[in-house]
Amino acid sequence: MRNLRIAAAAVAAAALTLASPALARADAVTDWNVIASNAIFAPPAPTAHASTLSFAMVQGAVYDAVNAIDGGYQPYLTKPDASQFASVDAAVATAAYRVLAYLLPAQAASLQATYEAKIAGMPEPSRSEGIAVGEAAAAAMITARTGDGRLPAGTAYPFLLGTGPGEWRVSPPLTAVEPAWWVGGVTTFLVPEAEMLRADGPPALSSEAYAQDFNEVKSLGSLTSTTRTADETIAAIFWQAQPLALYGGLMRSLSTRFGLTTPENSRLFAMVTLAAADGAIGCWNNKYYWKFWRPIDAIRLADTDGNPATDADPNWKPLFDPSTPTVPALTTPNFPEYPSGHSCVSSAIINTLQDFFGTDKIEFEISSSRFPGQPRHFERFSQVLNEIIDARVWGGIHFRTADTHGAVIGRKVAHWERQHYFQPVGG
Repeated sequence: MRNLRIAAAAVAAAALTLASPALARADAVTDWNVIASNAIFAPPAPTAHASTLSFAMVQGAVYDAVNAIDGGYQPYLTKPDASQFASVDAAVATAAYRVLAYLLPAQAASLQATYEAKIAGMPEPSRSEGIAVGEAAAAAMITARTGDGRLPAGTAYPFLLGTGPGEWRVSPPLTAVEPAWWVGGVTTFLVPEAEMLRADGPPALSSEAYAQDFNEVKSLGSLTSTTRTADETIAAIFWQAQPLALYGGLMRSLSTRFGLTTPENSRLFAMVTLAAADGAIGCWNNKYYWKFWRPIDAIRLADTDGNPATDADPNWKPLFDPSTPTVPALTTPNFPEYPSGHSCVSSAIINTLQDFFGTDKIEFEISSSRFPGQPRHFERFSQVLNEIIDARVWGGIHFRTADTHGAVIGRKVAHWERQHYFQPVGG
C-alpha cells in the first residue's frame, strides 16, 4: 500500500509547479543524511566514487534499524529484535553515528557530541530500546563490510600506465594517479559480483564509431569550442560535483514535497545509496579492465591511432582545464576514461528514483555547489541522466560511448535491486 501511496502522490504532483515549495520538513533520516554528508565530505574529501561506499553503509544500517521497528519490508542485512515502542529516532541516530564513527575515526569526538545532543531528552524506555536496535543494525553493517576490499590511503598503485594508442595514461596537467583506484575491487552491496556488470568496451580505434565519438568531443568539449552553447558550458560545469551531494539534496527535497514517512525515507535513501555504490564499483571494475585513454590524449596523439577520420591537435585542451574559472579547479580526471563514472552512478540513482516513486514524470530542481543559488530545472528524472551523458562530452573528458555504456551499468544495478531487495513483507 505504501508504494501505491507514493506513486499516487508522485503522479498527482507531476501536474504541480514549483512556484510554492513546501515548508521545510525533516525527520531523523534526513537529519542524519545531512550530518553524514557533512562528515563524509569534510576536508580532505574522498573521491566521488569512494564516498558512495560510505553513504551506502550508513543508509543501509539506518534502513535496517528503522525496518526492524516498522517491519514493512524485507531487511537489507538484518532485522534486530525490536519492540514496536522502540524509538525510531534513537535507532536512526545510533545506526548512523556508529557507522560514521567507524568510517571516520578522526571525527569521532564531534560525531559523538552531535549524537548525544540528538538523543538527549528522548523518553525512556523507548530511547534505550531504539539505541539497542541501532547498535545491532550498525554492528551487522560493519561486520559485513569488514575486509570488503577497501584500502587505506597511500596504498601503492598496482597498474602499469599505458604508452600506446588507446592506452590510458595520466592526462595533463595532472601527474599522479587517483588514490581510490581500488574501488572496482570492493565487494558489491547488491549484485553478486562486479564482473556481471562488464561493459562491451570502447569502440575500436580504427572504427567509424570511434571517429564519431572523437570528432564530437573534439568540437563540443574544447576549451575554445565554438559549437558548444553557453548553457551547455554551464551544464558541464554544474554536474562536476559530488553525485551524492547533488542527489542527497534532491532526495531531501522530494521527501519534504511528498511528505514521506520515516520508514519511507529510510527505504528511499538506502535504495539510492546502495545502488550508487554498486554503480561505482561496477564502473571502476570496468575502468581498470579496459584502461582506455582520455580525449585530451586521444586528440593530441590522433596521428598514432590508425584512423584516417581523426586529425591530431597537439595543443587541444578540454573545457575541464584549470583556466576555466570555477572553484575547485577543473581538470581531466586521473583515472581511465571508459566507462563514465558519473553516468554509472547517476544512472543507478535515477533508475532507482523512478522505481521508488513509480514514475519518471516528476518536476523538480537540483542544486550544485558549482553554482550556488542557481539550480537547474527538470520535468522528468530521465532528463537529468540525458543531460549528464551530454555534459561529460561538453566538458571534454569523455567520449559519448563511455557515457551511454555507463548508463547501462547503472540501469543494470537498479534493475537487480528492484528484483531482489527492499520488497514488501509478504511480497
